[in-house]
Amino acid sequence: ALTFLFAGLTSADAAEFDAEDSAALARITEYLNGIETAEGSFFQIAPDGSTDQGTFYLRKPGRVRFEYAAPNPNLIIADGSTIAIENSELKTTDRYPLTDSPMRLLLSDDVDLASDERVASVRREPGALSVTARQEDGMVPGEITIEFIDSGTNLELRQWEVIDAQGLRTIIAVTELRKGVTLSPALFIIEDQNPFGRREF
Repeated sequence: ALTFLFAGLTSADAAEFDAEDSAALARITEYLNGIETAEGSFFQIAPDGSTDQGTFYLRKPGRVRFEYAAPNPNLIIADGSTIAIENSELKTTDRYPLTDSPMRLLLSDDVDLASDERVASVRREPGALSVTARQEDGMVPGEITIEFIDSGTNLELRQWEVIDAQGLRTIIAVTELRKGVTLSPALFIIEDQNPFGRREF
């Protein structure tokens, strides 16, 4: 159910874009770089079709928190360098480098999609705009597609979709997004559920 965190993105053949695609990438870059803090609700669809929902908080660079609604026992926190999955039922805290997660594409404060070799495609549709970044080889191949609502003048983050090396698809849809909010630093502090249950990868 946490596939969306760990489809790696580190290398891909550079794509070539026409003028309209480049303009779209510039708009997405400007939008992503314009987000410093945000909070909202999310709805997750796992590869097996199961669903979860909750609240997320984001602060750049590199900090995010996903609070799942019961009965999901997981809490996900990125503190700038590490992503931790805390399980309140198992009393475990699993840690992963943030560099292994596609979330860093959303959490970076200096995005430049036009020169990012991971960017494989951009898609323009009436009322929507999306960008796909992909890694086809390496330790953790996979891809992420970030979708935006496009009013013609403004963009708004709608969802992101991750496909891992096994072809498993996870979708995270965002609602009630609020940008420029004041967030407590305590939201992004990783606290081990049980020091003996801590695992690092």
